[in-house]
Amino acid sequence: MKRNFSFIPVFMLLGIFSCNDDNSTSPEDTVPLGDPVETQQPNTNYKPAFEGQTRIGSVKTTTNLKIDVIATDLVSPWAIVAMPNNNLLVTQKGGSMKIFSETGTMMTEVLGFPAVDAGGQGGMLDVALDPDFASNRMIYWSFSEPFGNGNLTSIAKGKLSTDEKLIENPTVIYRAEPSYNGSLHYGSRLAFDDAGNLYATTGERSDLATRPQAQQLDKALGKIVRITKNGQPVSGNPFMSTANAKPEIYSYGHRNPQGLAFHPVTKQLWESEFGAKGGDEINFIEPGKNYGWPVISYGLEYNGNKIGEGITQKEGMEQPVYYWDPSVSPSGMDFYTGNTIPEWQHNLFLGALSGQHIIRLVIKNNRIAGEERLLADKGERFRDVLASHQNQSLYAVTDSGKIYRISKN
Repeated sequence: MKRNFSFIPVFMLLGIFSCNDDNSTSPEDTVPLGDPVETQQPNTNYKPAFEGQTRIGSVKTTTNLKIDVIATDLVSPWAIVAMPNNNLLVTQKGGSMKIFSETGTMMTEVLGFPAVDAGGQGGMLDVALDPDFASNRMIYWSFSEPFGNGNLTSIAKGKLSTDEKLIENPTVIYRAEPSYNGSLHYGSRLAFDDAGNLYATTGERSDLATRPQAQQLDKALGKIVRITKNGQPVSGNPFMSTANAKPEIYSYGHRNPQGLAFHPVTKQLWESEFGAKGGDEINFIEPGKNYGWPVISYGLEYNGNKIGEGITQKEGMEQPVYYWDPSVSPSGMDFYTGNTIPEWQHNLFLGALSGQHIIRLVIKNNRIAGEERLLADKGERFRDVLASHQNQSLYAVTDSGKIYRISKN
């Protein structure tokens, strides 16, 4: 999650989760949908489970937008968050972070982090500010850590020094075991809820040897976990009383989830994850639920073969709210909460890697009600997005090392 500085009681959250409706005004209330944005043929002939689960009609932003590239000198950025003073904190896969002003001036480089395994998809990955950052200066980050006979997804925390050049007392608080000698599918997005609990995604590490662990509750791969600021399981987690299950698990059956954000109104947790050849998903996450991988999928293996039995539905497994075929590779995501572009209010924005655009999704009653592709002419792999509530702009980082700012002209 990109920012969160307020809290509401857990019992109120449960009540909100039971409603899950966003009744705010959205473009589909007044503007008819156009043709779907996807025009390529799908890889499969799988049928969606319900109308609008894929290839929903398009919407188009009518506000005149200003597109600026405000920085160009990052090295493999992975995540971007807003600081309370409007500065931007950006991770770099090699193992450091940089702080920029909201206009793109590089302020400092932050060093002192534990070593990362930066091979393949690994390295320094996501970052989240402590909800009390303004007073304690604590930050949390995920990274691929050399560990055991391979590496794994780890979460650490530390204090940002007063001069913002060093992480003080960096401490690993959680490791998604078992380790594995691979370089793919670390997951790694982080989000704090309003009660101060930390949610983190873990990948299933891609290979056939590890893939089944997404369905195994005694393994931390292919999961969303919910932990305290010290890395302990949160009391009330759904599998606390399940024999041999890891008590930190919140949901399971995930492939490679790289997007995680709470809806600003309903407080529902939303997630994006990569499919293989097709089958990229948007899910809203509920405790204890099984999201199906690798048993059900709307995609194929990269070689064109069926995944498992080639089924898309199974009792006891959740359907994605939305899926893409062919793949767009949805990565980091955030909800827009500004008011300078009213038509974007509470819309979900995601970076698309292979799709090379920014995805805008209109959500209504927990369904996708419209889709738009932004900045598709830039030829960029968009790794993460930030809908900054402080200055009303949308920011995005790209694999090529740029920061884009999208604002009202």
